[in-house]
Amino acid sequence: MTTRIAAPLAAVCAALLALLPTAASAQAKEKFTFALNWFAVGDHAAYWVALDKGYYAQRGLDVTLENSKGSGDSIAKVDTGRADAGLADAVPVISANSRGARVKMVGMVFDKTPMTFFSHADKPLLKPKDLEGKTVAAPAGDSQRLAFPAFARLNQIDPAKVTWVNIEPTAKVASIAEKRVDGVADYTTGQPFYDKAMGPGKAVRLQWADYGFDLYAMSIIAGEKTMAEKPQQLKAFLEASYMGWRDVMANPKEALAIFKKRVPEIDVAIIEANMQMGFDLMRTKNYADNGIGWIDEKKMCASTDIVNTYMGLPKKVDCKDVFNPAFFTKVAMPLAVK
Repeated sequence: MTTRIAAPLAAVCAALLALLPTAASAQAKEKFTFALNWFAVGDHAAYWVALDKGYYAQRGLDVTLENSKGSGDSIAKVDTGRADAGLADAVPVISANSRGARVKMVGMVFDKTPMTFFSHADKPLLKPKDLEGKTVAAPAGDSQRLAFPAFARLNQIDPAKVTWVNIEPTAKVASIAEKRVDGVADYTTGQPFYDKAMGPGKAVRLQWADYGFDLYAMSIIAGEKTMAEKPQQLKAFLEASYMGWRDVMANPKEALAIFKKRVPEIDVAIIEANMQMGFDLMRTKNYADNGIGWIDEKKMCASTDIVNTYMGLPKKVDCKDVFNPAFFTKVAMPLAVK
C-alpha cells in the first residue's frame, strides 16, 4: 500500500519541481519600458515582432512599448528615467548632450538618413532655398525641427525666414494634403501615407541627404541609469530588438500579420510600403559586415562634427560621449546590400 501511494506522490512532486524554474523565470522578468519616437508606423514593426515571438521574455524582460511625440519627447523620457531606452534621431541626441542630457546612442536603426521635407506638387519645395518665406509644420519635439539649424547653415538658408508651425504627429499628412502649410518635415518612409492622402505624384520630397546632410538618424538610446544599473537587460533588449528586425526583413508578410494583431488600427497596405522603404535605409555594407544596428565610429564622429559646426550648441560635444557600443550583439542582416 505504501509503495502504491509513494510512486504517484513522487511523480506529482517531480512535476511540481519541473514547474519551479518556469515560475521563477516568470517572476524574474524585469519591466523594461521602450519609448518609441512616434505613433505606430512600419519603423516599429520589429519591436512588436520581438514582443510577440517572445524574444524579450526569453531574455527575462517584460517590455512595454510606448508612443512619443518625436525624438525630443523620447529623449526626455529616457533622460528622466520614465523609459529605460528609446528611439531618437542622432542629431537631437547630440544636441541634448550638449545641454546636459545623460543619454547615449547604444544601437542604430537606419544606417542612411531618411530626413526630408514633403510639399505639394502644386507648390513644390525643390531645393533648400525654396524654404525661405515658407511655413513648415512639425511637432515641437520633432527631430528634423531640432536639426534644422544645422541643415539651414549647411545650405546657407536664413532660418529666420522659415516659419515653423506646431502640429501633432498625426496631423503631418493632412497639413500638407490640405495645403495648410507649404511643407512638412518627415521621413522618406512616410511617402505611402502622403500618396494615399494626396494621390500618387502629388507629394514632392526634398531629401536632406541630397544636400550634404547624410548623417546618422534613427538610433536606440539609453540613459546613464539604465547603462549603469541594467547593463545585461539593455544588452538583451538590443539583441532581441535586432532579432525582430531580422525577422521583419526575412518575412515581411508574417511581420505585418503580427503588427496588425498587436496594433489593430494600422493600415496594412500603407505600413507594408512604409516598412519596405525602411529596409532600403538598412541594406548597407556596414550592416552586412557588422550586423543590424552597428554604429560606425567614423560616421558617428562625422555626424557629431556637423552638429557641432552648424547647430550653435552651448558647448562642443565629443562624439565618444554620445554613443556606447558596449551593449551591441551582432544579429546578421538577411537582405543583400542595395
